[in-house]
Amino acid sequence: MDALEILRLNLLSPMVLAFFLGVAARLLKSDLAFPEALYTALSIYLLFAIGFKGGVELSKTPFLVVLLPALATLLLGLLRPLTGYFLARRALRVSRVDASALAAHYGSVSAVTFLAALTFAQALGERPEGFLPTLVALLEVPGIVVALLLGKRGGGNLHEALREVLTGKSVVLLLGGLVVGALSGERGMERVKPFFVDPFYGALTLFLLDMGMVAASRLSVLRQVGFRLVLYGTLLPLLHGALGVYLGHLVGLSPGGAMVLGAMAASSSYIAAPAAVRIALPEANPSLYLGASLAVTFPFNLVLGIPIYHALAKAIGG
Repeated sequence: MDALEILRLNLLSPMVLAFFLGVAARLLKSDLAFPEALYTALSIYLLFAIGFKGGVELSKTPFLVVLLPALATLLLGLLRPLTGYFLARRALRVSRVDASALAAHYGSVSAVTFLAALTFAQALGERPEGFLPTLVALLEVPGIVVALLLGKRGGGNLHEALREVLTGKSVVLLLGGLVVGALSGERGMERVKPFFVDPFYGALTLFLLDMGMVAASRLSVLRQVGFRLVLYGTLLPLLHGALGVYLGHLVGLSPGGAMVLGAMAASSSYIAAPAAVRIALPEANPSLYLGASLAVTFPFNLVLGIPIYHALAKAIGG
């Protein structure tokens, strides 16, 4: 399958099309809106399902097989906020606090981008390693912690922010789902499969429809901050994505698995990181970090980034 066909397949997937429907609805000032309760229910369902399915796969995977990918993921969790911070300081010339807030978002991970990459790989007939959701959970926390430490000299409550991250719904649902899945195994999966497997992608499509509307509502920040934020929100994910693909290849992941790890590394958070930053760095500009994460990096990864990381993984891993 050539690059254009892969790009076409990605652009015409129900998830990507639903995202752009959400963007169009917001730009056309449609009265379409998701109730807050539905958004919350969808995010809980998706996060728990990711963790649960990862736990089931983990129950069948020898520890030594997971060890090296887990160490590579922790390394990414340390490197990504550092590059995000120093690039923000040098290229965007923002304050230390705003650079730290951006680093927290680009040091954490987007579970929806992970799902989109996983779906993309499976649509191409590839079989990424089943324990990859474990790596999502591992990548979620370290990046936020490192970024908050970088900006902490300016005040705020680091202890409260860490508590918010560790007890926030994304970490609790991912890690909790992993434990439930690992303990219940295949027999447990058989009992809940009709709820957590087949409806999963329909729920993801609805979630991306809502994300399209949220992303469109942040487009105005691009006019305020300028083109440098667009460059930051696209070049930094490409750097992180290439690093993730390369490390994935080094630790023995399949090309599909390396691509998904690259997409995870290239993603930016919009669930856990905003909550932590709001507490630890209250003076940081939310339009800056939410605009970059939601209006630039998320759609970039969804449309172009994932096929690019796939091409890199195929070029490196064959």
